[in-house]
Amino acid sequence: MKKLKITEMNRLSPEQFKEKDKTPLVVVLDNVRSLHNVGSVFRTADAFLIQAVYLCGITSTPPHAEIHKTALGAENSVDWKYFDDTHEALAQLKKAGYILLAIEQAEGSTMLPNLQLATDKKYAVVLGNEVKGVQQTVVDACHGCVEIPQFGTKHSLNVSVTGGIIIWEFFRKLTTKNI
Repeated sequence: MKKLKITEMNRLSPEQFKEKDKTPLVVVLDNVRSLHNVGSVFRTADAFLIQAVYLCGITSTPPHAEIHKTALGAENSVDWKYFDDTHEALAQLKKAGYILLAIEQAEGSTMLPNLQLATDKKYAVVLGNEVKGVQQTVVDACHGCVEIPQFGTKHSLNVSVTGGIIIWEFFRKLTTKNI
């Protein structure tokens, strides 16, 4: 088995990426502090053709060297918007017909393996601050919560890890792309 060189992978150019049909998913970052987490979410969003990343509150925006370090240019291919307040982003998404889901441990949350998605709907997932998670008022503004089951001694995952798991699962359930 031979590893592929980057030139053998037939990757899209940023222009080709912009033209592709996207997974009907927007990722909302609610006051995410770490620029490396932001960059990682961009890179994962690029890998799975996500519509956009919404950066809210204290979340930094491109261009920024620390975001680029982990995004590796995905901040240039994936559409993004900045909002001073996460509620503004949610209001815009709700008006556009998105189903809003906070990724949070909450009463009545849906465990990720049990999550059922309709392929004719659009979704937005909210990932929260590294310490405080998704703000309670943001959770209240969402249609529901999704929780990643965990079985060890810790009760949280890094934001970029959570983003990777969630984005992959939504891509898998919402697309018919040959995987």
